[in-house]
Amino acid sequence: MNLPLHIARRYLISRKSHNIINVISGISVMGIMVGTMALIVVLSVFNGFESLVSSLYNSFNPDLEITVREGKTFTLEQVQAEKISEISGVIHLTEVVEETALLKNGPRQYIARMKGVSEEFNQMTAIDSAIIDGEYALQYGQKACGVFGAGVSYHLGVIPEDFVDPIGIYVPSRTADFKPGLEQPFNQGKVIPSGVFSIQQDFDLSIVLVPIWFARELLEYKDEVTALEIGIDQTVDVQDVKSDIQALLGEGFSVKDRYEQEELLYKIMNAEKWMIFLILAFILMIATFNVIGSLSMLIIDKQKDIAVLHSLGAGSTLIKRIFLLEGLLISFTGALAGLVLGGLISWIQQEFGIIKLGQGEGFFIINAYPVEVRAMDFLYVFVTVFVIGYFAAWLPARRISRKYLSQKLA
Repeated sequence: MNLPLHIARRYLISRKSHNIINVISGISVMGIMVGTMALIVVLSVFNGFESLVSSLYNSFNPDLEITVREGKTFTLEQVQAEKISEISGVIHLTEVVEETALLKNGPRQYIARMKGVSEEFNQMTAIDSAIIDGEYALQYGQKACGVFGAGVSYHLGVIPEDFVDPIGIYVPSRTADFKPGLEQPFNQGKVIPSGVFSIQQDFDLSIVLVPIWFARELLEYKDEVTALEIGIDQTVDVQDVKSDIQALLGEGFSVKDRYEQEELLYKIMNAEKWMIFLILAFILMIATFNVIGSLSMLIIDKQKDIAVLHSLGAGSTLIKRIFLLEGLLISFTGALAGLVLGGLISWIQQEFGIIKLGQGEGFFIINAYPVEVRAMDFLYVFVTVFVIGYFAAWLPARRISRKYLSQKLA
């Protein structure tokens, strides 16, 4: 039998000579429980928002994107596109030509990113499911069509399938002579608006999709591309495919996965999550001050017990271990209750969406706060509570003086 643990457990559940000690011990457990529960709930909500944002970006961004490190354009021959398509796991190759352009619809003007894509783009992304008006079509007969982000559509007043008033697209000419005093020459093209998509604000406010032949013609390209987007079989490890492609291309090209394509966004989200974690952990640390007070009063209350144990041969190390375990039991009880309650609250919100985001119908992408419970969060929180609880118990336990050990029994 573990004697220190047995005595510590008895001290935890037994009545003390001063009722205030029981009250402070209960407050200590409650404080740790609430702090632990808050950590689990907040981390789960951050996980939910992270997964939501990732799903929105992933519905538009490719699994892998190839760009040139120096310069802007390259050809399929330079990247050995045929060899890339033969790599195990590669199922889609989409050519992309992207450039900032001025869009005009009558008196309305708006600057957006014109993204020329090949036919594989529709198969590689979930753009079809994001269409909120019109349809996804990049060509009617020989005429180029444009699929506009919802924000771009709003600013331009786009009406899908408006064959009478197509949208003008202007980009600076790459070959014209620029002379002072003359109006800067632009290449101009027109697209018929075929549809409007809504995925995520960054895309909705900045993207118009056009056929790649139209973008090349407007930018005076022949067979150049600004990026090559790759769709990967979901059963294959993306990092393995990325390594194979990078080894094939060499250092002149950059191969980015979905995280790297939006690296700043994910870093900010991760930093926010762990900053909140540290703030709540600090609040939890303040709550454990009650453990210090509870143990200090318990040590004073059990002076005679300490003297008896010492007279029976218990050393100072064993006695200190009893009160250290007492503090850890308080922390463990509060942590366990907090983990259970936090996990239960998060699961209920995840399954039933009790807490809503707002009352405006259709204003939010989702109706309730997104929550995702992850097992590793429970481990992180438990370790944090254990470490804080250990130091909170160690501080008063180490100060058990020889006066308590050598006290004469009445």
